[in-house]
Amino acid sequence: MTTLRKTFRALDIGDGSDGRWAEQVGPLWPQALSWLTEEGRTPEGAERARKLFATHLPELLPTLDRLAGQADRPGAGTLLTLAAIRPFFAGCTQLGVPGTLVRNYDFEPDAVEGAIVRSHFLRPVIGTQDGGWGLLDGMNDAGLAVSLTFGGRPVHGPGFAVVIVLRYLLETCDTVDEAVARLAGIPVNIPQNVTLVDRERAVTVHVGPDIELTVAPDACAANHQHLPVTEEQERATRTGLRLATIRAAGPDVTALLRPPLHKNTYDDGLGTVYTAHYEPGVGRVTYHWPGAESWSQSFGAFAEGTRTVQLSAATPTAP
Repeated sequence: MTTLRKTFRALDIGDGSDGRWAEQVGPLWPQALSWLTEEGRTPEGAERARKLFATHLPELLPTLDRLAGQADRPGAGTLLTLAAIRPFFAGCTQLGVPGTLVRNYDFEPDAVEGAIVRSHFLRPVIGTQDGGWGLLDGMNDAGLAVSLTFGGRPVHGPGFAVVIVLRYLLETCDTVDEAVARLAGIPVNIPQNVTLVDRERAVTVHVGPDIELTVAPDACAANHQHLPVTEEQERATRTGLRLATIRAAGPDVTALLRPPLHKNTYDDGLGTVYTAHYEPGVGRVTYHWPGAESWSQSFGAFAEGTRTVQLSAATPTAP
């Protein structure tokens, strides 16, 4: 029986100007530049992407330019806007209650950066990096945490990859209410569910290129939004089952480490790569994997290094 293993790296990149960020993302550039749309490869497309970034995420424009300069590669500035990126569809399950956010991230393990990053672009932020400097999930020093899941509909339109939007919310917002208000005005290129938690509130919202921001009935999400889940979609993703399971379990990490929430369907690109437990009020995140492996990081005690973990035996998850 084959065992899948994945190496994660924890890195403090500061403001991105001392070379540590460039060293981390350097090996990713050949693949990452292939993410650009055909339009994004043209001067006109690059100009539109930068204009969109300057319009909606203006506070991060100096950081974008600093990182692009550190990367020193053609197309880096356009790629880092994450506004001219081909769509990627993933799995994932997440739930929030005031003060706590738990989530499973499901994707192809080799396509996940595996970088747990502490940064200080505009303020201290810790999160799971994706897209060079975007975040799959994360928290800031104000006690706000955010996380994403794919919304389940194969729709694509103008806007940002949501990972840079999560970065922006954590860099500029202190509370759930402030973040939701900002998110409502930012275009997102595919349907996404965003769960937001602070010390007093937890909420999930649905966003996408074809809908207005919609607040979900409760602060949890799998891989569907407002439309009924078809039988075919449920067979393929178990999104309804997973949502019902996490609702019943609440913020229980052990439930996230078991089927049906934990998935080992890695051959389909939808296996669980990590489970994260955020406690933003105390500034701590703990990553978990089956077999009682875990790794905690916090603003008060962030330890750089690597950790190679067993994901799961490569056998199908029970339905």
